[in-house]
Amino acid sequence: MFDLERWQEILETISKNKLRTFLTGLSVASGIFILVILLGFGQGMQNGISAQFQRDASSRISVYTGVTSKGYKGLNPGRYIEMTNEDYNYLIKKYEDDLEFKSSVYRIWSGTLNFGNESGSYRVEGVYPDYQFLENEDMVAGRYINYDDQEKKSKVLVIGNKVKLDLFNNQDPIGQQVQINGINFKVVGVYTDPGGEREETRVFVPLSTSQRVFGGADKVGNLGFTLKPKETFQKTLEQSVRFSSEIESFLKERHLIAPNDTSAIGINNTLEGTKRFYDLIGMIKTFFWVVGICTIIAGVVGVSNIMLIIVKERTKEIGIRKALGAQPLSIITMILHESIFVTAIAGFTGLILSMALLEVVGPNLDMDFIKNPSVNFKVAITTVFILILAGALAGFVPAWRAARIKPITALREE
Repeated sequence: MFDLERWQEILETISKNKLRTFLTGLSVASGIFILVILLGFGQGMQNGISAQFQRDASSRISVYTGVTSKGYKGLNPGRYIEMTNEDYNYLIKKYEDDLEFKSSVYRIWSGTLNFGNESGSYRVEGVYPDYQFLENEDMVAGRYINYDDQEKKSKVLVIGNKVKLDLFNNQDPIGQQVQINGINFKVVGVYTDPGGEREETRVFVPLSTSQRVFGGADKVGNLGFTLKPKETFQKTLEQSVRFSSEIESFLKERHLIAPNDTSAIGINNTLEGTKRFYDLIGMIKTFFWVVGICTIIAGVVGVSNIMLIIVKERTKEIGIRKALGAQPLSIITMILHESIFVTAIAGFTGLILSMALLEVVGPNLDMDFIKNPSVNFKVAITTVFILILAGALAGFVPAWRAARIKPITALREE
C-alpha cells in the first residue's frame, strides 16, 4: 500500500543531504552506464568480426601451394609446387560423403576485359559451380556457372557488380559478348559479394574453359572445401582439423615434399580462425562483465555506507520511534525504502543514458572490427533489477542494525 508519509520522509531525508545522495547515486549510475557501454562494444566487436568472416563460407578450408624450403628424396629445395585436376578429383572422391561444397581454382591474375569502348583489368578465375557458395556470393542477375558449362567447356562468364558498373554502366550485361584477352565470352550472370567492391572486381569462367583457353593444362592454383556440419560445433571443428591434416599429408606425399616442410603447402581453415576469434570475444566480454560488475559493486558499497551513516545520524530518532511502539519491521522497511529508491533512480538513469548513447553512436560507428555496438535490452534491464536487489541487500545490514538499537541506548546518543 502506498504510504505518502513514508515517501515524504524519504524525500526530506534526501533533500537534507543532496550532495551525499547525488554522489552515491552517481557511483551507482556510472556502474550501470559503464557496464552497458562495455557490453555494447563487446557486441559491436562480435558484429565486426562476424562481418569479416561473412566474406567467405565460415567453415571454408582453402589449400594453396608455395615453394619447398627443404630437400627431400634427392630433390633440391626451391621447387614450386603445382596442384593438378588429379589431386582435386582424388580428394573429392575420397571424401565425397563428408564434403558439402567443393571447387578447384585456376587464376589469371590480370585479365583484360573489353566491351565496346570500355576496358579494364580484372582477376579471372576458372571455378566449379560450388564456388559461389564457398565465396558467399549472391546473384543479382542471370545465373552462376553450372556443370553443363563445365562439361562443354563453354565460353560463359559471370561478372562482379563492380565490373558491371565499370564496363556496362546502365546497360543490361546478360547475354552480351565480352572479350577476355581477345577471346569472346558471353555474360550469363552478375553477382554481389559481402566482401564489397574489392571482391566484386573478379570474373568467373568454368574451370575446364579457363584451363583450355588460357593454357592452364591440368594445373590448379587453389582448392576450396566446406564439410557437412556435425551435430555440435566441437565435432565439426574436430572433423575440419582432421580433414585439413589429411589433405596436407596427401599432397606432401604425392608431390614429394618433406613432412616437416611448412612452406610448400598452405591450408587456411576458417573454422579454426572463427573459433579463435569467438573465444577471444568471449574472453573480452567476460572481462567487460567483470569490470562493469566491479564498478557496480563499488556503487552498491557506497549505498551501504551512506545507509550506515544515515542510521548513525538518525539513531536518536529511531530510538524515539521504538520507544513509541514502532516494530523492528517498520524500522527495517523505512531504511530499505530509501536504499532501494536511491539505487533504482540511479540505476535507471545510468541505463537510459547508456542506451541513448549506443542508439545515437552505434549505427554511425563502422570500423573494420567494430560494427553497430548494441546491447540486448532484456539483459540491460535485468542487470538494473539485479542492481536494485543488490541495493536492497546493501541497505538491509544498516536497516537490521537500526532495528536492533535499544531505545534507552538510542536516547542517550548525542
